[in-house]
Amino acid sequence: MVRIKPLIVFSIRLFFLLFILAAIGVLVIWFTIVPSLPSVESLRDVQLQVPLRIYSADDKLMAEIGEQRRRPVELEDMPERLKLAFLSAEDDRFYKHPGVDWRGTLRAVWLYSLSMGQGRVPGGSTITQQVARRFFLSTDYSVTRKLREMLLAFKVERELSKDEILELYLNKEFLGHRAYGVAAAAQVYYGKTLDELTLAEMAMIAGLPKAPSRDNPISGPAAAMGRRDWILGRMLELGHITEAEHAEAVAQPNTASYHGPVVELDSPWVAEMVRQDVVDRVGSDVAYNNGLVAYSTVRSKLQEAANRVVQEGLLEYDRRHGWRGPEDRVSAEELDDPEALSERLDAMRPIAGLLPAVVMSVDEEAAQFRLADGTGFELTLEAMAWARPFLERSAVGAAPETPGDVLEAGDIVRLRQVDGDWRLAQIPEAEAALVSMKAETGEVLALVGGLDFAHSQFNRATQSRRQPGSAFKPFIYSAALDDGYTPASRVNDAPVVVNDPSMERAWKPTNFSHRFFGPTRLREAMVNSRNLVSVRLLMDMGVDYGRDYVTRFGFERSELPNGPSMALGSASITPLSLTAAYATFANGGYRIEPHYLYSIRDTDGEPIYEAEWALPCRNCPDIPPPNPPAVAEPVEQTPEAPELRRPGLAGEESEDGGEQADSAEPELMGPPRPRRAEQVLSPQTAWLIDSMMSDVIRRGTGRRALALGRDDLAGKTGTTNEQRDTWFAGFGGGVVTVVWVGMDSNESLGRQEQGGRTALPLWVDFMRTALEGRPEVDRPVPVGISRALINPETGLRARPGTPGAIQEWFHSDNLPPLESGAEDSEQADPYSIY
Repeated sequence: MVRIKPLIVFSIRLFFLLFILAAIGVLVIWFTIVPSLPSVESLRDVQLQVPLRIYSADDKLMAEIGEQRRRPVELEDMPERLKLAFLSAEDDRFYKHPGVDWRGTLRAVWLYSLSMGQGRVPGGSTITQQVARRFFLSTDYSVTRKLREMLLAFKVERELSKDEILELYLNKEFLGHRAYGVAAAAQVYYGKTLDELTLAEMAMIAGLPKAPSRDNPISGPAAAMGRRDWILGRMLELGHITEAEHAEAVAQPNTASYHGPVVELDSPWVAEMVRQDVVDRVGSDVAYNNGLVAYSTVRSKLQEAANRVVQEGLLEYDRRHGWRGPEDRVSAEELDDPEALSERLDAMRPIAGLLPAVVMSVDEEAAQFRLADGTGFELTLEAMAWARPFLERSAVGAAPETPGDVLEAGDIVRLRQVDGDWRLAQIPEAEAALVSMKAETGEVLALVGGLDFAHSQFNRATQSRRQPGSAFKPFIYSAALDDGYTPASRVNDAPVVVNDPSMERAWKPTNFSHRFFGPTRLREAMVNSRNLVSVRLLMDMGVDYGRDYVTRFGFERSELPNGPSMALGSASITPLSLTAAYATFANGGYRIEPHYLYSIRDTDGEPIYEAEWALPCRNCPDIPPPNPPAVAEPVEQTPEAPELRRPGLAGEESEDGGEQADSAEPELMGPPRPRRAEQVLSPQTAWLIDSMMSDVIRRGTGRRALALGRDDLAGKTGTTNEQRDTWFAGFGGGVVTVVWVGMDSNESLGRQEQGGRTALPLWVDFMRTALEGRPEVDRPVPVGISRALINPETGLRARPGTPGAIQEWFHSDNLPPLESGAEDSEQADPYSIY
């Protein structure tokens, strides 16, 4: 008894000592750690880092840009078994503990003490603790950090419900390969949405939080499969799945592979333009992390058509100029090594649908090929009949007679599929740009900046300044009409030597045909693209007047040459700016600005930016219109002049192929903050230029466009010296489109290439899609335009019944004099330049 009493006293004293130490510890924690804990109230309004997403006007994903791929999903929209898989793997008592699981904590403490504090030990952290650590704490491994984590977990549990905590966890957790959250992981590893995942795939994703790199089904498949099967076993043990479901899931192989963002519309040049615009407006940190959504103006159907047209057009041009030889070669030793061949071909990415392939053997009948994936097949001479040897840009050799005339074993070449059949191809040397927009609003409907964005990210539609050649002439003719000329005015198409200040030597311009045609009416000069007429026009009006006038179309005066060469399009401009300038003719004289961005919206769908658009507003007071103007009604033309029918402005195409007004577009589209556009050209002058360019298509250099079978088209070809640049710019149905084809090196495309042969076919193929479902709408003759008979030989008004007289249109206050007689006609013609 005597021995027991001191033991009891010692125990009581030890208890009180431990109690005092514990109290001191609690006080220390309370006064030092607890006050430093962050407030968890912010978790209610937490904004997860979500990448920028860019969509087309019809809601097709064009790009997803950001360091972290995340797609937040509400808990109620997640599959139940996916949640159970995570709970089984990470915290099966999640809905029972108060934020800290004492069982796991004591187990972790025991293991830590056994390791003498020499490293990490498994177990202990609940899902709540992981949420607290992910949002507020560092990943440093220390007792202090663990204590802060536990205390913070209690605070989180007091502020948020269990479901709110689990939702944050499943959307926040890093799951490898830049995927944050379960929805992003489902896309990255399986290319699926959450509701499409199988049980095995859910378990695989649930196994990632512990070690996203080690247990990764792509970079660590063996460890990932082991982790997956363990989680399936836990789900069976906890009664979440049946024996049969467990057996079926365990038997499934690893099907994970990397899936990039699901881009629904290939429009990389527009996406990059929008990305840069968003970054400029809100900053890169906000742009890439705050889940912003940017809506562009492009229409998916037209963008897809533009992509196809540019690629096919460049390939067609390339075939005309012959076979330049293989892209590379492999040695005989490599040819016998399948792995080496695969590595070599894998290093050459596909470009514009052209796949790299190696020639395995060649005989008199066919050539044997192998692709990077090991697929082999043969091509006969028919698949390479176009491959005449390239001699120079304007000459090719004889047509091949056998495959051996084109290929040798070991050649690395490009192949493309056409209607399911493989064809020999090569990466085109030429490049192209296509821009299409609505003439009334400036909305960019489609834009292509080159052959393939992966091949070259240089945007030739917006960054490349090239000479437009004769496509610039309508602006000179417009200046002439406002300076007193008429479509019937005659200008002498004859040689001229010019001292041009913008050139280093005397300049002697010529026509493309190197022929001269004498006095020519302006309409005919436009139709046949007579260069000397344009030069004499500008010289007579004055270069300064011409430069000042042309700026009203949106061109900078500083980019316009200070000499007569400007008349032939020697200015350096972008396809985008030329498209906007042509829209002025198409919309009746209003200067519009090109727009490719509708709006930027936050995660709640609220707009944080909406573009201000200048829209034509005819016959309205000086207030901004609430919507784009109504479409002009067609006007029935008189039978006397059917050739002078004018195009009108059609509305947007509806889903059933009919026409709908702009206001019927989805609410998402706006119109964003419209304001009144400046009218820079009289309706009368715009109508006359439109009329003259319509004749370019009906009977001039743009005749290929007649293949569209429409009467509402107008446009102009353009070709520069030595065929370095070829253009076609035109419009119809309210859509204005410009196509440029040329070499980045500014070399010649070849003597036979010109706007009507090289660029116009691409324009026609694109406009066939763009105008589908759009009815022909005639633009009515504006007040102030009169029609009169003229003598085509003199340009003077003719009396009714005069043989050979034709109809012409004029400004009502600028009719030519009445022809009085043959001997007086030259003296009475003040509208001719000789």
